[in-house]
Amino acid sequence: MIQFPDPNQADDDGLLAQGGELTPEFLLSAYCQGVFPWFCEGEPILWWSPNPRMVLLPEDFKLKKSLRQVINKGIFELRIDTAFREVITACSKTKRSHEDETWITNDIIDGYVQLHKLGYAHSFETWLEGKLVGGLYGLSLGNCFFGESMFFTKTDASKFAFYHLVQFALKNNFAFIDAQQPTDHLASLGAQPIPRKDFLEMLEKALQRDTLQGKWTTKTEC
Repeated sequence: MIQFPDPNQADDDGLLAQGGELTPEFLLSAYCQGVFPWFCEGEPILWWSPNPRMVLLPEDFKLKKSLRQVINKGIFELRIDTAFREVITACSKTKRSHEDETWITNDIIDGYVQLHKLGYAHSFETWLEGKLVGGLYGLSLGNCFFGESMFFTKTDASKFAFYHLVQFALKNNFAFIDAQQPTDHLASLGAQPIPRKDFLEMLEKALQRDTLQGKWTTKTEC
């Protein structure tokens, strides 16, 4: 494992280190230590471990009435790990009000596609009439899931994918879903900011569990 500086040495914004690579070894080492990459095209690779850290305990997920109605209508179809590159590419093209440019660079895409091929990175996909209309991606180690980004082209499509990520986490006894940075949207879904110290302790315990490695499906269960 590649050793990163102690995350507790980072300031509250979380910048911890720069440089390195986006190889599977680097990425897996980072996540095991509570660190993730976040940078823009043309910048050096920057590694972060913010304080506080936004975390969702699957049992705390808040299902809103409007989303429940969408789910009950059966408008969308869920697929898992069938279009990973398409999902991360769509996330990279999504305009976000708090970002001038995407942090999901071509190198990030290639790095996470490698992790997907190795069975660590996964996509939850929302399909409508045979077209990909929303989804999210992230990676899983131990019994936790690190959420990275979401996109949608149809209303509620990303929320539909997130709902099914939570159901998957409950079904497979995941301890938590890491949402990284606090946002009002995540808070409305039940996620809460916790001190970095507490997050690192939770992560250490989660990594003691076996990783559900390989291609996931809607029937995957520990």
